[in-house]
Amino acid sequence: MVRTQVQLTAKQVERIKAIATRRRQSMAEVVREAIDAMLEGKNRPDLGELRQRALALAGKYKGKKDLSARHDDYLSEDFAR
Repeated sequence: MVRTQVQLTAKQVERIKAIATRRRQSMAEVVREAIDAMLEGKNRPDLGELRQRALALAGKYKGKKDLSARHDDYLSEDFAR
């Protein structure tokens, strides 16, 4: 391993410590895992591709025609069940 130094905000340190405590890991291990997850995500589609995928799905599924106007009503109905 290579030792390095980074500067974190107080809030970041607080959150990393909480995660480390909960997982019973060191802060360094939590940071390494987070970096690995970010680096592995490099193969994620770019924003343009995500937009194309979303547009391809638009209109494919049938549902309520007034959902955008009455979404709160429908949500309340579903939670009341």
